[in-house]
Amino acid sequence: MTRAAFVAALSLGASSPALAQTLDEKVNEIFASSTGWFVDFIFSPFPGTSFPWIVAWLVVAATVFTIYFGFIQFRAFPHSIALVRGDYADPDDAGEVSHFQALATALSGTVGLGNIAGVAVAVGIGGPGATFWMILAGLLGMASKFTECTLAVKYRNEYPDGTVSGGPMYYMTKGMAQRGLPGGRILAVMFAVFCILGALGGGNMFQANQAHAQITNVVGNYPGWITGVVFAAIVFAVIVGGLKSIARVTEKVVPFMGVMYVSVALVIVLANYDKIGWAFGQIFAGAFTGLGVAGGMVGALIQGFKRAAFSNEAGVGSAAIAHSAVRTKEPATEGFVSLLEPFIDTVVICTMTALVIIITGQLVSDPETGRYVLAEGGKMIATVDGNTGVALTSAAFSSTFGWFKYVLALAVILFAFSTMISWSYYGLKAWTYLFGEGHIKELIFKLIFCAFVVVGAAASLGPVIDFSDAAIFAMAVVNIAALYMLMPIVRDEVNGYLSRLKSGEITKHR
Repeated sequence: MTRAAFVAALSLGASSPALAQTLDEKVNEIFASSTGWFVDFIFSPFPGTSFPWIVAWLVVAATVFTIYFGFIQFRAFPHSIALVRGDYADPDDAGEVSHFQALATALSGTVGLGNIAGVAVAVGIGGPGATFWMILAGLLGMASKFTECTLAVKYRNEYPDGTVSGGPMYYMTKGMAQRGLPGGRILAVMFAVFCILGALGGGNMFQANQAHAQITNVVGNYPGWITGVVFAAIVFAVIVGGLKSIARVTEKVVPFMGVMYVSVALVIVLANYDKIGWAFGQIFAGAFTGLGVAGGMVGALIQGFKRAAFSNEAGVGSAAIAHSAVRTKEPATEGFVSLLEPFIDTVVICTMTALVIIITGQLVSDPETGRYVLAEGGKMIATVDGNTGVALTSAAFSSTFGWFKYVLALAVILFAFSTMISWSYYGLKAWTYLFGEGHIKELIFKLIFCAFVVVGAAASLGPVIDFSDAAIFAMAVVNIAALYMLMPIVRDEVNGYLSRLKSGEITKHR
């Protein structure tokens, strides 16, 4: 969901009507002049480096939470699987969706083009070694998801009709008030505003745009508004039914698209089984030497950390909104379930993309030295056909299966659709936090959201997407600041749960 991924999507050649292009130019001009400073600030690197400070903010927080909670993502992994299977699910608990549905809904908001095009960009710049750092950052990010989702359930609002509202807005106000800390309401409002902007842009327009771009890459050019109208109608039909309707869709779509993508990747890896050992050797060697990549080891580290942070959104706080609606009376259980999200998104799906690119030999290396050859300009590794981004991933998969571009098109469409319906829920909950609950207020937001689907598919609003992308990561600035202050509450909650689990007070329901 990064600016690089957006550029990669646009490079596929989406078509827009002349009027949309005119409007696009005007919107570009207005946004670029008024919001460029905000975008530049959020994505600005540390002086003298190319390492964005927002990535460091996310990775440092993930490291702190990992240490503070005693590597909880590894200790609790087996119990997390049991919870997702429903072993401890009590149907009488408050909430709207099961642990599995909550996980699927949250995953649908993070798994997307970033797993396909973004990884290709990271490997193309940072080399195979970027994969190692990507996996490490993904493992650390599991602790961030655990922290924010535990708090989301603990401080959610439960209503008489069985619906709930939760997420960072609520644990910022309630949790900080409980600890006697000021500023919770201010942080919550800031988060909600950024979340709405991010939902309409990165979680909506960008997704519609990338879906249309990939469709035209397969079937040829046609007006983007047609794709937008079709998507808007389908999205509205799902989201008008509320979270339960969204969850019923995502629990089917997400496993299907994930299994489909990983299965094809596995077939390609196994078809080149003689290169598997070599590929992992490249990943480990590249992580600490760079193997000739521009920037060496540091360049590989930067690209790996960036991809993990931008893909799984651990610490951003968005997924906590979906996880807060789970049926449970134990906040820690959803913390355990949520830590599987970065593992699936980054450690599994992103790694499979990287492995396919490496194993199929898309990156050009010097046969004598074994070091990678840089393309003209010296900023990226040369590839066999000069491909970058999603085109590099497509070429890697098509080298074994020529028909993969059709599978990729289907994957992008499903990823885009599932991301839109999940982010519609995130934006809706931020909207109702600011303006209050109510059917009419919710319907207004849903109609606005669907209108932006059409806009996103019909135009390439670069600066708008840049701004909404920056808004998503501005959510992380506010969210992590609150998480630092609320860590002790999570520790007490988890320690209490684990002690009751060990004593047998908490038992399986099946």
